[in-house]
Amino acid sequence: MTISDDAGRLYANDHSADAFGIELLAADVVSATVRMVVRREMCNGFDIAHGGMVFLLADSAMAFASNSQPVPALATSADIDWLSPVRAGDILPATATGTWSSNRSALWDVTITNQDDTQVALFRGRTR
Repeated sequence: MTISDDAGRLYANDHSADAFGIELLAADVVSATVRMVVRREMCNGFDIAHGGMVFLLADSAMAFASNSQPVPALATSADIDWLSPVRAGDILPATATGTWSSNRSALWDVTITNQDDTQVALFRGRTR
């Protein structure tokens, strides 16, 4: 897997990725894959990962995919569907795939799975 220079520079400066242990595995102009291990402090009172942690991971995948070229892009909106509970110790890969673009706007779908390849969330985001 390869990482574009632009996505690599963004990742090197991404303090939230560092704080939450998000690894950038691959990134190019049409997709990116990141991975995070869910830690106990990422879980809520139900002993499952806080939904915001899964959203953060998906948003990060979209950020690296949408910034794999010299023109910077920021999220303008996003939605997520949580499909299965996530627990401490789960390993979550998230893959963002570009599904549409026009001029400076783009639409991204992100699939988040766990170590058993079970889909745990689906995310759709827009960037400009």
